[in-house]
Amino acid sequence: MGFVRALGALAGAGVTAGAAVTAYAVRETRQYTLREVEAAALPAGMRPLRVLHLSDLHMTPGQRRKQEWVRRLADLEPDLVVDTGDNLAHKDAVPFVLDALGPLLDRPGVFVHGSNDYFSPSFRNPFVYLLPDSGKRHTSVPQLPWGELTKGLAGAGWLDLTNRRAQLDAGEARIAFAGVDDPHLEYDDLGAVAGPADPDADLRLGVTHAPYLRVLDQFAADGYDAVLAGHTHGGQVRLPRGPGRPSRALTTNCDLDPERASGLHRHPAASRPGDPGSAWLHVSAGLGTSPYAQVRVACRPEATLLTLTPGTEAEPD
Repeated sequence: MGFVRALGALAGAGVTAGAAVTAYAVRETRQYTLREVEAAALPAGMRPLRVLHLSDLHMTPGQRRKQEWVRRLADLEPDLVVDTGDNLAHKDAVPFVLDALGPLLDRPGVFVHGSNDYFSPSFRNPFVYLLPDSGKRHTSVPQLPWGELTKGLAGAGWLDLTNRRAQLDAGEARIAFAGVDDPHLEYDDLGAVAGPADPDADLRLGVTHAPYLRVLDQFAADGYDAVLAGHTHGGQVRLPRGPGRPSRALTTNCDLDPERASGLHRHPAASRPGDPGSAWLHVSAGLGTSPYAQVRVACRPEATLLTLTPGTEAEPD
């Protein structure tokens, strides 16, 4: 009987611990965080450029707390807003996304779409993401109103970078952009944006939703100073690695290595490994999750204020 009681106590402790971890993971999805990162990417003598990087809102109409938090980001008064997609997670979410962005739409901005802007979310076994080439998006589900989202963002003045190059002025900088449609769906048309980045621009930025290596390699080889991406959710569930060491992502849901699942890193061109002129890569862990996987572990939802400066290079974070 003592053995049975011990097994019962152990099982009860396991259930309690599991419930505590689940409660923490659910709570973590609402701990919205602003990260601030600095990198040298501008010519000497220029004023720093403040870039607000938003990604993976996965918005549903009822997420009032998230909507209010995003609206307050306008108080940062960024010079440029870059939205790397997956704004939608519900067929009625477009007006809530546009309202949350609110006054940010009055700032210079650019955007691309992700797979969750095109197709409704659906339940998937979370363990499938740990398998090789596991993350291919299901497209046999209803479409979301991505055209309405495009119309709202572009109508407010933001540049649609879907498989195109463009330019705009922000702060003191003339910026050349190249953007691709979602590589996770294999909608990217790299040929449409191929070729050397504008050498006369003050800053050259590549924009993509999913940071697949084929896209990063081309942008770096073409001379873009930095590439901004989302999609990974920072791994969404990360494992601690001891005092003084950052947690580790288990997966990126693409072919990017887990060590670069979020944050600021370097991406050398494939033809120039180790070249100090290769591109900065900033991957946002994003502000949301799928409605069917509302957990985060050691990976809080985030937006990033990326300050680009002239002068000595910052260390990747």
